[in-house]
Amino acid sequence: MNTPGEQPSVLFVCVHNAGRSQMAAAFLTHLAGDRVRVRSAGSAPADTVNPAVVEALAESGIDIAAEVPKVLTAEAVRASDVVITMGCGDTCPVYPGKRYLDWQLPDPAGRGVEAVRPIRDEIEQRVRALIDEIAPGARR
Repeated sequence: MNTPGEQPSVLFVCVHNAGRSQMAAAFLTHLAGDRVRVRSAGSAPADTVNPAVVEALAESGIDIAAEVPKVLTAEAVRASDVVITMGCGDTCPVYPGKRYLDWQLPDPAGRGVEAVRPIRDEIEQRVRALIDEIAPGARR
């Protein structure tokens, strides 16, 4: 995928970019720092990030209160080495030469923080495994 020393780029995509993809991007940024380029986007972005997601991440020491959902663009996909979808289905553009992963995770929309915590924890574990795979030694 990347030559040694090259910074890998990951794009997390879900429908609203208000929950799962925001959590994944926040964990990857938090755990890998500037060793991995991180983006997140949604095929139909919401107006704001889910407050239960913001609260659940704050419990893990990550502040995403200032984040806003972003629209998925073809350029963001083209600029990424790995594209991880989380329930956006056929609306995610597919380009040759990109690595695609689909993480089947419950949608935190409309759920309280108690229901979001297990989703958060699953995302954190998947992100840690991803870092070990694409940027060994990058994890803080």
